[in-house]
Amino acid sequence: MSETTAQPQPGAGAGTEGRKMVAFICMVFGMFMAILDIQIVSASLAEIQAGLSASADEISWVQTSYLIAEVIMIPLSGYLSRALSTKWMFAISAGGFTFMSFMCATATSIDQMIVYRALQGFIGGGMIPTVFASAYAVFPREKQPVVAPIIGLVATLAPTIGPTVGGYLTELFSWHWLFLVNIVPGIFVTIATIALVDFDEPDLSLLDRFDWSGLLFMAGFLGSLEYVLEEGAANDWFDDGLIVFFTLVTVGCAVGFFWRCFSAREPVVDLKAFSNRNFATGSAFSFAMGIGLYGLTYLYPIYLARVRDYSALMIGETMFVTGIAMFLTAPVAGRVSMKMDPRLMIALGFFGFGLGTYMASGITSEWDFWELFVPQILRGVSLMFCMVPITNLSLGTLPVTSLKNASGLFNVTRNLGGAVGLAIINTMLSNRADLHAARLAESVTWGRPAAEEAIASITQGLSQLGPDAETAAIYKIGQIVSQQATVMSFADVFFALTVLFALLILATPLMRKPAPVPAGAGGH
Repeated sequence: MSETTAQPQPGAGAGTEGRKMVAFICMVFGMFMAILDIQIVSASLAEIQAGLSASADEISWVQTSYLIAEVIMIPLSGYLSRALSTKWMFAISAGGFTFMSFMCATATSIDQMIVYRALQGFIGGGMIPTVFASAYAVFPREKQPVVAPIIGLVATLAPTIGPTVGGYLTELFSWHWLFLVNIVPGIFVTIATIALVDFDEPDLSLLDRFDWSGLLFMAGFLGSLEYVLEEGAANDWFDDGLIVFFTLVTVGCAVGFFWRCFSAREPVVDLKAFSNRNFATGSAFSFAMGIGLYGLTYLYPIYLARVRDYSALMIGETMFVTGIAMFLTAPVAGRVSMKMDPRLMIALGFFGFGLGTYMASGITSEWDFWELFVPQILRGVSLMFCMVPITNLSLGTLPVTSLKNASGLFNVTRNLGGAVGLAIINTMLSNRADLHAARLAESVTWGRPAAEEAIASITQGLSQLGPDAETAAIYKIGQIVSQQATVMSFADVFFALTVLFALLILATPLMRKPAPVPAGAGGH
């Protein structure tokens, strides 16, 4: 594909520009569905488990299988998009995603659901980087303040509101509607893509040179890595044989993958984009932003469920604050990006993240909607202030010919950042809770006046239980200790995230401010 095929055509009229924008909005909606489906099941796993008679170990694969398959497709999509063209790559992804959504709704066993979810994630994963690449290949630089907030909002809003949407659908209808809701919009997006998208031409000769060994190495590398990160914390990491096995597969396939990247005539993933300083630094920031996006989307709900005993619907309603803040901030971030040094904007975004997590590090077992209100607003605003300039600096300054591969790499770093962040967060929550529980237990032993007074007071309150009152009181004290240890572990994680965001502020000068667009440069 030549570079000129992807750029806006000279002399294109307002009608052509309008057609491109309508086509792009349709593609963005398809990407929204694909990203939404990562988290839409998270609040309804218990209902799916009951409906499919699945075990507690099996049900987690409804989410894990999707993530593993998607993380393999995202970097592969750049090659396939060049071979098939944006139109057919996206149409196949949207159509296949829609069909597999229907199949997920018809699943009658956990085995069927896992297979259908994996196929849904693999096929649908091609939509995400294709939209990012199109945003910068099709529209000129002066349109980026409009286009970048759109894709930034969708990429961050979808996983944030996923549990809310899922909770409402399951509460009002049934878990089947988590997937059926995709059918009509999916058909519309597929047809609209075929009818409206004509951004570039296919290069089918690339399929003749497809590096199958590179694909197998990449699938083994990324798929095994995602499995280790998803399941490691729950299975005590290297105490589990499967975790050890897949870690070895990850390392072995990583060596093979990077060897094929540098030796194959047409590698499935071209890593040359990392030679661009802004792209390399931006991808690192995208990785860190994945921790903030997916990590905090996980932390707040799990606190509300474990400590406050909120239902899925109540959690969704509480988390919706972040979504509203993001929606209102997106156009502001677009305008600010036109006037402010993007590196300063990124630093402000990470500062907002850090301020929110620092406030949350004072969390107690009494925290509710209003105590979490300001930290959630800060998170929503900060996501937009980070996402827009990071995407602009990473992708907006690359040559058009590099965009499709680079977009896949950029998006996979965000997903891997989320996976690494969740693995670290889960491990910290478990280890720090055990540590705090041990320390608190030392202060609640016989012989300590405060402990004996508390037990006596609770025993008196449970006097209706007769001789079992003291036993019940000791059990109650144990529950209080466990809850406080859990809350203290959440505070530790929030503080660790604060330190991370502070370090990221210091790293923002590593990016270069983009040069002004020269006259006649078209889109770039």
